[in-house]
Formats: sequence, structure tokens, C-alpha cells
Amino acid sequence: MLKTIKPKNARSKRAMDAREPKEIEDARTCIFVKGTHVGERAGPAMKDLMALKRPHAISFSKKNTVRPFEDTSSFEFWAQKNDASLFVVAQSTKKRPDGLTFVRMYDGKVLDLVEVGVDNFVGMAELKTPKCTPGHRPLLHFASPLFDTHPRYIQLRSLLIDFFNGQVTPEVHTKGIEHVISITTAPVPENLNLTAESVSGGKTPLPKVYVRSYTISQQASSKDGAADAAHRPSSSLKPTPSSSSTSNLRPLTLTPMGPSLDLTLRRHTPPDAELLRLALKRPKLAQASVQKGLGKKKKNLEVDEMGDLRGRIHVGKQDLRGLEGKRMKGLRGEQQEAVVMDLDGEGSGGEEEEPVRKKSKKARTE
Repeated sequence: MLKTIKPKNARSKRAMDAREPKEIEDARTCIFVKGTHVGERAGPAMKDLMALKRPHAISFSKKNTVRPFEDTSSFEFWAQKNDASLFVVAQSTKKRPDGLTFVRMYDGKVLDLVEVGVDNFVGMAELKTPKCTPGHRPLLHFASPLFDTHPRYIQLRSLLIDFFNGQVTPEVHTKGIEHVISITTAPVPENLNLTAESVSGGKTPLPKVYVRSYTISQQASSKDGAADAAHRPSSSLKPTPSSSSTSNLRPLTLTPMGPSLDLTLRRHTPPDAELLRLALKRPKLAQASVQKGLGKKKKNLEVDEMGDLRGRIHVGKQDLRGLEGKRMKGLRGEQQEAVVMDLDGEGSGGEEEEPVRKKSKKARTE
């Protein structure tokens, strides 16, 4: 293990502070390692995965004698030296040919491992189609109920999301999404045990996983463009903004970009319960974030669809017997005295006394 070194200048201190835990972590750096023997399909597959992961990718050119499921000391050393939290190991043996092992780290320790076998591979160089811009985050699509029910596929889905996920951004522009990665499985057998975590433990083999990559292009059809140009004047051929949002939508075209992988689930190591609890632990939010409704839900406080914080106030029982309202002309005389008697509770029993009427100014003069 590497020993901790105290910073000698401001530059080294900034570099060490950048490796400290953050509330919003940076993009994960992945190290691609070659084993003693790579294989015909595992090596090119790892190379194309590294092209999708760039610029957050580090490649080891030399071959290394690594056994991920037996000794993890090498991964802990490399992770601490290069500030990386993901590994992809390509290794082919007689018993397990063309294998890719995904290793996920947390706090310099191995969290979990998943090994898959590459049964079929079509590289990006074989498809003469446009490619996406390096560094753009893909749109991930998981199309199978196994990714929500089976523990092996739930672990694989979580690992692939961490692998392809880039820098966390508060908002995403639709034009910035250039490619989509579709991850599906073979048809699910009826007798598949959804609680079995090991391949050898169940009699039914687990379905294969198919990974396909496509580029997204959004273009207007030529028929609609010709029809719009025919009804416009010759001086205004530029498109004008439409009042309805649905008219601006255009059909999307998916073009195979590569790589295309057919994967078979092999060995795996589930995450340790205590280490997983620490990895999923979230820091305490600031008071401003709690008031916006991002933190723990408070009693009688809720955030509406517009993002405004609304509260509910509960008022106790009020005594309205001593409430004095504004006197109106219509309530003078008998009506006003009758209202006062009803509020005070008098006159409910016994004889009613005739109220004394005040003489008007005209009657007093007479």
C-alpha cells in the first residue's frame, strides 16, 4: 500500500484535496488491464469499451499476472496510485475463454466483481457508420424484467451504470445525447429461479446479455420539408418557431455504431454488506437544500409540481363569544339588540322584555 505523504506546496495540496470525498463525485476513472493471455474477442472488446469510456480511461500496455477472484492487492495499489475506482480485466484461459472481469472499488477496497464471457463481438471498425463524440454520456436502455428481479442482473446493471456514467450534471440538453446503449437479455425461461445468485447453483442456465450501441440522428423528412417550402413565400424560407411543442418533434433514427457484444454471466463476488452500507451512505444536506424539499421530508411541508414549498398550519379552537364586529346601519334598533342577546345567551328562557326604543330627533322636537 502507498503511504500517506504530506503536501509540500500548494499544488500538491490541491491535488490531494481533489481526491478527497465529495458530495457530488467526479466521473469514475477506469483502468483497462491485460492478463497473461487476452484472447481473440476479449482484447478488441476491451479496446472498444475503452473508446466509449474516454477521456476517463487508463490503459496498461503491458500484460499483468492478475487473478481478480483470488488476490485483490494489485487493484488496491493501482486504484490508490491512479485515483481510479473501476477496472476491466481481459483474460482468456482454457477453462474460461474470452473473459472480461469488471471490478468496482470503494475507498481503495474492492467492492464487487462480475465476470462475463464474450461469445460474439462486432467492433466499431467493422461498421462504417458515424461515431459519437468522445466524452459524451450515453443514454442507457435496459429492456428486460430480470434487471429488476434477479440479483445477478441487478448487480450487472448497477455496475454498467457506474461504468458508462460520466460527470454528474443538473440538466441534460437533448441535442447533447448522441448515442444510446441498449442492453437486453435473451427470452426468460419459465423455470428460471429468480432468487438463485450463482450460475452453477441453478439447473437452468442464465440468459445471455446483448449490448448494442447506436448513434442518434434527428432529421426532418424530405416530404414535410418540401410541403412547408411550397406554402411559404420565397423571401421567408427560414423555419419559424411553431406555437405547439409537438410540431417541433422529429422522428429519431438509430444507426448501429458498435461495439456489439453477446455476454454470458460467469463468476461474481457480491459486495460486502458493511462496505455497501458505507458506499450508499449519503452526506447530510444543507439547510437550504432541506427547505427546498431535497432532504428528509418534514411534517406538514411538501413541494408542489412547480417546485414551491408549501406548508400547512393547524390552528386551535378559537372563542368567538367576545368578538366585536363593525356595527352596520341595518343592525341598529331591534335587530341589533336581538343579535346581541343571542350572542350572550340571554333571553332563551322566561319572558321577553320589550326593548326600549330611542326616540328620533323629530319626535323629541314635537
